This record gives sequence, C-alpha cells and structure tokens, in this order.
Amino acid sequence: MPLEKEDGAKVLQLITSRYNDREWRKKIEKTLSLPPSGLKDEDQRKAFLYLKVGLQMYKSRRADAPSWIVGGFATKEVIDRALFKPTVIDPDFTKDQVAGFGEDPGSEVDAVWWEDMLVNWFEEPEEEGDDEAEAESSEEGELSTEAANASDDSTKSPSHAKKPTT
Repeated sequence: MPLEKEDGAKVLQLITSRYNDREWRKKIEKTLSLPPSGLKDEDQRKAFLYLKVGLQMYKSRRADAPSWIVGGFATKEVIDRALFKPTVIDPDFTKDQVAGFGEDPGSEVDAVWWEDMLVNWFEEPEEEGDDEAEAESSEEGELSTEAANASDDSTKSPSHAKKPTT
C-alpha cells in the first residue's frame, strides 16, 4: 500500500535533511531508487520525482544501475532550488508544498521506521472479500480433491464386499 501523506512527508524530509549524515546516505540512495508509485499523494510523488531526477548522477547510456549524488553542495543546490522556486517541481507548486524540505523529520524516524517504510512502500492492501473467497475456494478444492481420490480408489480396486455365490 502506498505511503500515507504523513509518512510521505517524513520520507521527503529525510531525503532533504539528512543527506550529509553518513549513516543515512545509503538509505537515502535506496529510497531514491524506489518507484514513485509508493507515495499516495500526487504532490509528494512529483516532489519525489524532482529529487530523484535532480540527484541522479549523469551516466552514459549504458545499462548501469543509476547512481545518486547524496551529500555535499550538489544535493544542497537541488534542495535550495526547490525551496527558492517551487515551480521547478511543478508549475502549480507553492512554497507551502515544499516548506518541509530541509527540516529533520524527528527522532521517530530511525532505522526501524525506515525498514517499516520500505515494507509499506511495496505492500499491497489485502481486501477482506478476497480472503474469504480464497478460503472458500480452497475448501471446495480440497473437498473435490477428496471426492476425486475416493472415486479413483473405487475404480482401481474392486469392492471388498463378498460376491454373491450362486
């Protein structure tokens, strides 16, 4: 299930505030390599794509995996550009939509939170109706399998009942 708006805001704050912290660089790079479909809010998705494209290192057209510029002046420049002129992300963006850039998301955002966020990024919601239908169909499948096995047994071996003698 895609991340809710508050978790999406924490992800964007994490990327834009902790990029100089060495212990978070690899995690930020991993986050940038995720597909944008993991964010539910469309504005957050646009901001994420802006950061993803802005922080992607230029490479030739080989089949290499993307690399990221995380840390240092180049990262700060991409973030400051969005803060100064939010319309670089989208023409409809305002300063209010990027106000959280550069702010630390707080102490609750730690390695455990980050692992949970990764799980939620890709997790698909399970509908209750589907679970019940799957359970019923599996029960029916088991019953039909048992019935088929019973009929197979009767055709393979003759009945153990005594044959009438005449």
